[in-house]
Amino acid sequence: MNRSERSPAEPLGHPRASHSPHVSPSCAILHSTCTKSGLFRRYNVAHTSRQKPWWLTLCGTRQEGNTVKICWIGLGNMGLPMATHLHTAGHDVVGFDLSPDARDAATAAGLRSANSAAEAAENADVVVTMLPNGEHVKAALFEAEALDASAVDALVLDCSTISAEQAREIADAVTATGRRFLDAPVSGGTAGAQNGTLTFMVGGESADLEAARPLLEAMGARIFHAGAVGAGQSAKMVNNMMLAMNMQSTCEAAVLAQRLGITPQTVIDIAGVSTGDSWALRNYYPVAGPVDAAPSNRNFTGGFSVALMRKDLGLALDAAAAHGVDTVATAEVARRLDNLVADGRGSLDFSSLIHLIDGTASSAGSTR
Repeated sequence: MNRSERSPAEPLGHPRASHSPHVSPSCAILHSTCTKSGLFRRYNVAHTSRQKPWWLTLCGTRQEGNTVKICWIGLGNMGLPMATHLHTAGHDVVGFDLSPDARDAATAAGLRSANSAAEAAENADVVVTMLPNGEHVKAALFEAEALDASAVDALVLDCSTISAEQAREIADAVTATGRRFLDAPVSGGTAGAQNGTLTFMVGGESADLEAARPLLEAMGARIFHAGAVGAGQSAKMVNNMMLAMNMQSTCEAAVLAQRLGITPQTVIDIAGVSTGDSWALRNYYPVAGPVDAAPSNRNFTGGFSVALMRKDLGLALDAAAAHGVDTVATAEVARRLDNLVADGRGSLDFSSLIHLIDGTASSAGSTR
């Protein structure tokens, strides 16, 4: 019996697999919303506390019929570690990426890998996209037919950073098929993805968020319901505006401090407990040495690329123009990112903005 033939009242962990599950207490809210939404089919047990939900406990057994099948599309610097956390939590994760190297990396991490988006999404309960832009999300879901291949009541969870308008457009197309949609972009960078400490900013129906919450908790430390579909993207856009400007000011301060004879660690120690504090200062200091996880210690590779930050600032500038907001500082940082792209540095982490200040990048003169 395939998923489409199963009775709606039959749970994912139905004893059809000759397994009598041990059911742990769970959250009454999660049970009721999952039951109403159909994402995780009805299972008649009592739920009395906010502990691990019954279906996640079952998934940990890795027995046939007990796992929630998740299609993951986009296995890059962020997507692969996020998908791996779900796999570690006991879910049946099937990944796809256009890059053969990314698919090989997923296989090496223990995930199943598919040769197409549709193959990865076959009968999936949840389809997660983590892609560079909205057009890629549309292509994966609709042109590559991942949506059609998924379960008839699947939840689509888009963790990409796209425009709020695109999120609403995609949501309309998804929900027209009877499936559900949440936009859930993240903050925390590659370190947050690897450590499972991401922040999720979610737009969509409350019931769908509650059904998806255990999945998000497996990948992150904080979950915020920003509002209706598209609100998650709007919140992420505003956050990235501030991040970009914090990074620019941190780069300027880092170069000036060096030339004044102040060590990077001293700058972090003092500003980190003073009014100059920021996430960029503490986690992404653009000079190698004091912050082990910072891309500056890896020659600015393997982080949040210049090209992607420039894309995000473009979304912010478009939204600001549409709403009559003066964003002169955002526009200036976007221009500097353009200079890095023109200098062939678009794939480097965006903290490489420091190269325009210390003179490393050949386009530095055009920023003054």
